[in-house]
Amino acid sequence: MTYDALVLLGCRATPGALPAAAERRVARAALAFETQLAPRIVVSGGRVWQGLTEAERLARELVRRGVPEGALLLERTSLTTRDNALCTARLLAPHGVRRIGLVTCDWHLARALWSFRREGFDAEGVAAISPPVPVHRHALRSLRERGAWLLDRARASV
Repeated sequence: MTYDALVLLGCRATPGALPAAAERRVARAALAFETQLAPRIVVSGGRVWQGLTEAERLARELVRRGVPEGALLLERTSLTTRDNALCTARLLAPHGVRRIGLVTCDWHLARALWSFRREGFDAEGVAAISPPVPVHRHALRSLRERGAWLLDRARASV
């Protein structure tokens, strides 16, 4: 095993088929588990969609792909990337887990790694690769991530 655990970050998980980003993240986490990168997966995300948290919805998809329920830990309260790190740290502290593979979209990974490392994790990225997007969408995504990262840093220093 490479990691003590994988941590799959939640994202929009609307009813019906999973949105593309959630699908990519689930597929990447399932593959990482299947190739024995870690013995368990923490599924993190507390936003509620049609009565299910992101963590619950993504966990169902992981089980559907062959990940045993017993290998899953659900973190159901976080609403932001910074929350994902804080709440996951609280959840994993009793288990002594420090070395994690962080599963999220490639464009989100730098900010997510910063948050998890700040909480004391020895974290490495396990990227869910996004397809190419038009330049304007890439620019908007980059601006949003930079803004969110600045906000995360400001909150963390308080």
